[in-house]
Amino acid sequence: MIDQAYLDSIIKEYKRYTIEGQVADYIPELKKMNRGDLGISVYDGEKVFSSGNWDKKFTIQSVSKPLVLMLALIDQGEDKIFELVGKEPTGDPFNSMIRLETYTFKKPLNPMINAGAITISSLIKGKDNEEKINRILGFIRLLADNEDIHVNKDVFLSEKETGNRNRSLGYFLKDIRCIEGSVEEVLDLYFMQCSIEVNTLDLAKMSLIIANDGFNKQTGEQLIPKKYAKIAKTFMLTCGMYDESGQFAIDVGIPSKSGVGGGIMSSAPNQYGIGVYGPALNLKGNSVAGMRMLERISKDFDMSIFL
Repeated sequence: MIDQAYLDSIIKEYKRYTIEGQVADYIPELKKMNRGDLGISVYDGEKVFSSGNWDKKFTIQSVSKPLVLMLALIDQGEDKIFELVGKEPTGDPFNSMIRLETYTFKKPLNPMINAGAITISSLIKGKDNEEKINRILGFIRLLADNEDIHVNKDVFLSEKETGNRNRSLGYFLKDIRCIEGSVEEVLDLYFMQCSIEVNTLDLAKMSLIIANDGFNKQTGEQLIPKKYAKIAKTFMLTCGMYDESGQFAIDVGIPSKSGVGGGIMSSAPNQYGIGVYGPALNLKGNSVAGMRMLERISKDFDMSIFL
């Protein structure tokens, strides 16, 4: 079983790998992160163990994608979602737009790339962005069992100011009729969801709900319809680590979603929820030390769903 001594030893062993990565610098506010930070939380529904910089807040970034996808599925149902977004891995960088032009069907290939996530954000119900972001926050707070989760306004404004590629994706999506209404409003909502602040314990708690197919064992509540949690978990496995997802599936084998804020949310089915923070990223946008830690943990406790 995972315990405190084990996690402390893992943090000590893998912290040295942070020097191999760099913090995301294309969003000015993210330049302020300390690339030497490394933290982890592991939760089984009864006990939680945390080590390193686990309580340091960071923005969720792309880790928000499977969470918002599940809320959109609740709001719209599968037919509407997959009419506008596909189900296939891309093999391309997360912010690429090439497949929007070359794919046979004019829609993003999956909800884990930026084009797909922007489309999904546009499907959240609400009369305006304030209501929509409050619904997203409410959903995340429910899954994390933490009311003290908010949008980092400085990061939001930084993303809004510099998000030119996402802006181009948004207008392309509007042109091919994947999104309706104001492109700028949809982008603002997307930038806000990416700017939600969490820590590794929040990720661990949310990922355990997904690992248990939407069921909260502590309260006995089905917080997410089982099929929707399974859909999110499947996308995490096939597309969750950007264009490094195949290698991660072989090396680690745990459904996971990363973000350029340094977070990784990993759902070991029916076992653990794991949250990792390590803002030193590799060229694919994934936490260098975080991925190494997860590979070690997966092997030590036989967590891979494949091997």
